[in-house]
Amino acid sequence: MLQLLETLGSRLARYLSDPRNEPQHVATSSPEKLASCIRKGDVLLVEGTSRISTTIKYLTQSTWSHAAICIGHALDSPDTGGSARTLMEADVNDGVRAVPLSHYYDQHTRLCRPIGLTETEIDRMIQFLIARLGDQYDHKNVFDLARYLFPTPPVPVSWRQKMLQLGSGDPTRAICSSLIAEGFQSVHYPILPSVTQTEVNGVITARYYRQHHSFFSPRDFDVSPYFKVIKPMVEGGFDYQNILCWGDAEE
Repeated sequence: MLQLLETLGSRLARYLSDPRNEPQHVATSSPEKLASCIRKGDVLLVEGTSRISTTIKYLTQSTWSHAAICIGHALDSPDTGGSARTLMEADVNDGVRAVPLSHYYDQHTRLCRPIGLTETEIDRMIQFLIARLGDQYDHKNVFDLARYLFPTPPVPVSWRQKMLQLGSGDPTRAICSSLIAEGFQSVHYPILPSVTQTEVNGVITARYYRQHHSFFSPRDFDVSPYFKVIKPMVEGGFDYQNILCWGDAEE
C-alpha cells in the first residue's frame, strides 16, 4: 500500500508541476544583477506558474509559491562558472537537490536576506542543509494541496495558511519552505514567530514562540521582519535617466 501511494504521489507531482496556460510575469532582475547580488544564506522566492504553484499562491494569498536558499560554492568551486550549483531546494519531483542560479533567471523572483547572521552561522546552516541532499519531497503535502485545486474552493482567508501545515512528518521528506525553515532554526534564527500578548495592570507584554518548520510557506520569508528584501536592479546604483528603452504604451 505504501508503495502504491508513493507511485500515485509521484505521478500526481509530475502532473502538478506542469505549467498552467496563463500569462507569466517576466523576470524583473537581469541575470547579471541577480548573480552579482545574491549571497550565501539569501532566500530566493519564485513566483512559479505550475498547477501546484497556483494552489500555493491562492492558499497563502501571496505572489510566491517556491523558495530556494543560496549555499554559495559549498558544492562547486567558483571555477565551475554559471553551472555551479549555488541553490538548494526541495523539488516536487526530484526531492532535495542543488541547482544553478541560472535555473531561475527567466522567472519572477525576490531576494530575502537574513540580518545579523555571522559567516560561521551561515556555514553551519548550509552544512545542515547539505546533509539533507537526496531526501524526498513530502508527497503527503502534494495530495493535500491537490484537493484544493480541482476546483479551487472558496476557502476563508483565515484558513488558507493552515492548509499548508501538512505533511507526513517523516524527517527524510520535506517541502521547499519547511526545508529552509529547518535550516534557519538549526542556528536559532527567527523567521515569523507566533506572538501572543498579555495585559497585566495595564502593561501589555508580548511573548514570542518558535513555530514548527512545517508551518512556514514561501511568503513568510517576504513578510518576516528579520529578512531584508534585496532588489538587484538598484543595489549597485540606479539612475532612471539611464533607461533608454522606454516606449509608449500601445493603444
